[in-house]
Amino acid sequence: MAKSRTHRFSPEVRERAVRLVREQLPHHPSQWAAISAIAPKLGCTKETLRRWLLKAEQDASERSGPTSGDADRLAALERENRELKRANDILRKASAFFAAAELDRLIR
Repeated sequence: MAKSRTHRFSPEVRERAVRLVREQLPHHPSQWAAISAIAPKLGCTKETLRRWLLKAEQDASERSGPTSGDADRLAALERENRELKRANDILRKASAFFAAAELDRLIR
């Protein structure tokens, strides 16, 4: 069963926040200082903004790690894999059931 996630911030707000951190970076001694100054103004936590920045850097290939597209594709493949394993298990049990029924019919 898939979890339902509510996103408090739209993608546009996230992009704007990341852009704002990048623009303000020269005015702060570190990235964390810029994040700490901007996050309260946006109404999000520092960690949330840091994760948005990390994901934006990964998507732009500025940092190693899976891009959003890769992560979405991987999640879809894992979901499909679970469904296929479940279907195979059902088919295996059905096959065993019918084989046993056929054996029982031949013995009688």
